[in-house]
Amino acid sequence: MLTPAEWAIVALSLKVGGVAMAVTLPVAFALAWLLARVAFPGKILVDAVIHLPLVVPPVVTGWVLLLAFAPAGPIGAWLQDWFGVSVLFRWTGAAIAAGVMALPLMVRAIRLSIEAVDRRLEQAARTLGAGRARVFRTITLPLSLPGVLAGAVLGFARSIGEFGATITFVSNVPGETQTLPLAIYSALQQPGGDAMVWRLSAISVALSLAALVTSEWLARRAGRGLHVL
Repeated sequence: MLTPAEWAIVALSLKVGGVAMAVTLPVAFALAWLLARVAFPGKILVDAVIHLPLVVPPVVTGWVLLLAFAPAGPIGAWLQDWFGVSVLFRWTGAAIAAGVMALPLMVRAIRLSIEAVDRRLEQAARTLGAGRARVFRTITLPLSLPGVLAGAVLGFARSIGEFGATITFVSNVPGETQTLPLAIYSALQQPGGDAMVWRLSAISVALSLAALVTSEWLARRAGRGLHVL
């Protein structure tokens, strides 16, 4: 059984992961659409920049976020001047770090789902008088939706497992930024913390496994649907 403090850690992790996924999803879809359907100069470079968090050390990503959102940073100063808020050492900062780290995975999954949609169906609808918005709403989005959902679930799984960028950006503050991986790290540093490590690790594995299975199921369902069409 988890202790009340450990349940609070799980709840915080789910909140951070959920908010990160929800906020990042529209951005990921827009970027995926841009990469899948629009040809423009520098497309390869844009694609590489989007996927940078996958290959650079997470600590570097966290350091860049710290520079950007610090009180003297370009984004941090704007937030402070206009809204009087700061995301440093707060769960909102942890959600930002998690969303940035999850973005490449979400973009890749959604892009593949958009590219798999048969363009001839869209062209046929256009010839029948449907506008771009209606074609997108009635054809493109429904056919790519399983892939979009798979990307969202995969992004959520990545978010709740984020460690390096989070601890660098917003530190490890109990009750505020201490998500599951950070709590496991802290327990490892404490004498007699093995039991807590086992419990939190089991929860982490269960959540990640459930998310991965769901993502794979949605991706296969999307593949079967497109194959039938």
